Amino acid sequence: MLNSVNRRRFLHSTGIAAGFWAAGGVSLATEDSPNARLQMASIGIGGKGDSDSRDAASHGQMVAICDVDKNRLSSALKRFPGAKGFTDYREMLDQMGGSIDAVTVSTPDHMHAPASLMAMRMGIHCFCQKPLTRTIYEARLVAKVAREQKVATQMGNQGTASDSLRRSAHWLRAGAIGKVKELHIWTDRAKGWWPQGIDRPSQGTPPSHLDWQSWLGVAPERPYADGYHPFKWRGWWDFGTGALGDIACHVVSMPFMGLDLRDPISAVAETSGHNRDSFPEWSIITFEFAANEFRDAVKLVWYDGGKMPPQELLGGREPSPKGGSLAIGDKGILLNDQLLDGAEKVDVDFPHSPGHFEEWIRAIRGGEQAMSNFPDYAGPLTEVMLLGNLAVWSGEKVDWNAAELKVKNIQGLESMIKPTYRNGYTLDT
Repeated sequence: MLNSVNRRRFLHSTGIAAGFWAAGGVSLATEDSPNARLQMASIGIGGKGDSDSRDAASHGQMVAICDVDKNRLSSALKRFPGAKGFTDYREMLDQMGGSIDAVTVSTPDHMHAPASLMAMRMGIHCFCQKPLTRTIYEARLVAKVAREQKVATQMGNQGTASDSLRRSAHWLRAGAIGKVKELHIWTDRAKGWWPQGIDRPSQGTPPSHLDWQSWLGVAPERPYADGYHPFKWRGWWDFGTGALGDIACHVVSMPFMGLDLRDPISAVAETSGHNRDSFPEWSIITFEFAANEFRDAVKLVWYDGGKMPPQELLGGREPSPKGGSLAIGDKGILLNDQLLDGAEKVDVDFPHSPGHFEEWIRAIRGGEQAMSNFPDYAGPLTEVMLLGNLAVWSGEKVDWNAAELKVKNIQGLESMIKPTYRNGYTLDT
C-alpha cells in the first residue's frame, strides 16, 4: 500500500484528472483500484455517529472505529467487520493514522476539537458534527490547522446543502426584502429535549461497558453520574454548548450564508439564570454586527427554551413553537423560506449541492471545497454562536474583538474562550 502522504496525493490527483463528478451524485471513477478506495475511520458511532459512519462506509472502506461505549462499539464492529475497534481515539490514530485517509468525528461537543486536531495534524481529512467546537479559540484553531494542512473538511450542518436554504440566502443578498435591518431566530430546544438549569446529579458507578475517563476526555475530572451519557450531556457547560450549539449551526446558517454574519462586535443575553455548571432553561441573546460590503449593520436576536419573538414582528402571524427564522427588511420579510409582506421574489443563481456528505468526498478527491468547510464557513459560524454562550456565561454585555479573540470590557473570561485540557490531551502544539 502507498504510504499515507503519497496515497492522499494520489487520491487528490486522480480525483482531478478523472472528472468523475456528474449531476445527481458522485461516481468513484477509480473504484476498481485498491489504492484509490478511501480508507475511512469514525470516532463516535452512536447518535449522529451511526449515520455518519454509514455514510463514510458507503464511500470507502471502514478500517477503524472508536467509541467509548463498548456495547456500541461491539454492535458497530458487526456492521463493519473489516474495521479495528478502539475506545480511545488517540490509540486509534497512533496505531492506524498512517492508513486512514478520512475520519468522521461524532462525539459530544467537548471532544470535537481534540479529535479533529489530532487527525488533521496527521494529514487526515475530517468531517465533524456541529457545533465544530465547544469554545471560540478551538473553532479558530481548528480552522487554522485545516487550512495549514490542506485537508478536506466539512461540518455536519446538513441544511447548508439544501436548495431551499441556499435560495433564501441568495434572496437576502439580492435584496429581495430590501436592506436587512434585523434577524430573529428561535427554537424550542432545550425544553423537552434535554434538561438544563439543574443541579449536578448524584455520583454513581460507571457501567462496565463505558470507558468513563475516555468519555471525560479533555473535560475537568468529575465523577460519573446518570444523565451524562449517552445524550443529556448537551446541557452541561463542560461537555456541551446548549441549544446554541445543538441547533444554531443549522438555523443561523441561512442568514450567515446570505449576509456574511461573521465577527460580531457584541452579544448580550437575558436568561433564566444558571449555576455555571448547567446551561439556563432559556435564553434570549442579541448579537450586533457591524456593516460590511454585503449589508448595513444588523442585529440578530436568538430565542431558545420556548421563548419566541413578538407576533407583530411576523406581520401578526403566530410563530411556530418548534422554531423559525425571520429576516426583516425595509421592503418585506423572509419568514423561513417564504418571501412576504412586499418582498420581491427575484430569480437567483446559486450552486446546487450533490449532497452534504458528498461535498466532503468531492473535496477529498480534489474537487471544490465543501460549503461548510472548517476555515471558510464552519469555523466562523461556530465562533458567532459561541460568543452568545460567552454572553450567557458572563451575564453582561460582551464587547468583542474578533481579530484578537478578546473581550474588550470584561476580565476573567479567558478560560471560557480558550480551554485548558487535562493531561494527556493536546490543544496547541
